Amino acid sequence: MLWKEFIQLGRDRFTLAMMTGIPVVQIALFGYAIQTEVRHLPTVVVDESRSAQSRSMVTTLENTGNFDIVAEVGDRDAVREWFDGGRARAAVIIPPDFARDLKRRRPASIQVIIDAADPLSAAAGISAGSQVGAAQSQRLVAATGGAGTIDVRVRPWYNPGLRSAVYIVPGIIGVLLSMTLVVIASTAVVRERERGTLEQLIVTPISKTSLMLGKIVPFLLIGYVQVTVILLVGRLLFNIPIVGSVLDLYLMALPFNVASLGVGLLVSSAVQNQAQAMQLGFLYLLPNILLSGFMFPREAMPEAAQWIGAALPLTYFLRALRGILLKGVGLADLWRDFAALSGFAVVLVTLAVMRFRKTVE
Repeated sequence: MLWKEFIQLGRDRFTLAMMTGIPVVQIALFGYAIQTEVRHLPTVVVDESRSAQSRSMVTTLENTGNFDIVAEVGDRDAVREWFDGGRARAAVIIPPDFARDLKRRRPASIQVIIDAADPLSAAAGISAGSQVGAAQSQRLVAATGGAGTIDVRVRPWYNPGLRSAVYIVPGIIGVLLSMTLVVIASTAVVRERERGTLEQLIVTPISKTSLMLGKIVPFLLIGYVQVTVILLVGRLLFNIPIVGSVLDLYLMALPFNVASLGVGLLVSSAVQNQAQAMQLGFLYLLPNILLSGFMFPREAMPEAAQWIGAALPLTYFLRALRGILLKGVGLADLWRDFAALSGFAVVLVTLAVMRFRKTVE
């Protein structure tokens, strides 16, 4: 029996390769990509002082490595637009009397606004802003003999209490949808093959596209039930805010669910049994969770890992989820994410249809 199992395992080279190759790929990828030190937050500046002192303060903040200045905007309303669109995670606001207060050796203040929807990124930004204020104040004290200080007032938006549940629970919607839909769809065609019912489907006049769509639609309904249940539980147990439109959330979930099912069907059409389907499904799910921004901020990842995350539908859906639920962002600010998810859905379902063959090997 033992010898027979070794022979059978040797013949199943695809499963053997996945069992030995997947751990190597994952440990190399995640050990390199996952970092908890958050730096390089995209930052916009509102410089109402427009002085040498204000420019020096902005440069000092950027030199910490925690803030990357991406634009200078005209007013505070523009800051919210950059935050809502996901293009900025921090903002530096310097009032018009900043330089005048310093010259008169009076306490001067600036405001640093942090997108606190992600508590880990917010904590790094808050710490860096406070440290810069303290360091600049010490330099002024040394230069002026004790007169003049800089007060950096850090204000967290969207999650002022820095509650981790506010950040995690909305992300769980995307993670659970991805896990269940990919795993269920990845076994859909394989299950028909193992039960012997695939031959019956093959001889029917139904087209490959219709067959795949027939597999997708019931699971889409299951996905929407999951979204509704998680929203209700998150609201009741964790008091998760729902600032935006639930209808917008359901609309964003449509292309994401189709894309996830497309991944599952693509896996299902490439394997021979459910064991292989499960292994390939988990090969996709682990980087999908760790590199999408669900657990670790994408700003802390190396650039190569960020590019991998950009190729995952969950990355865009998480941004939309947190934008709608925590910030009240509408579809006007999320059209890029919706377009990306729609592109994923079309490409993945098309590949699954093309890969499927109405033949028996």
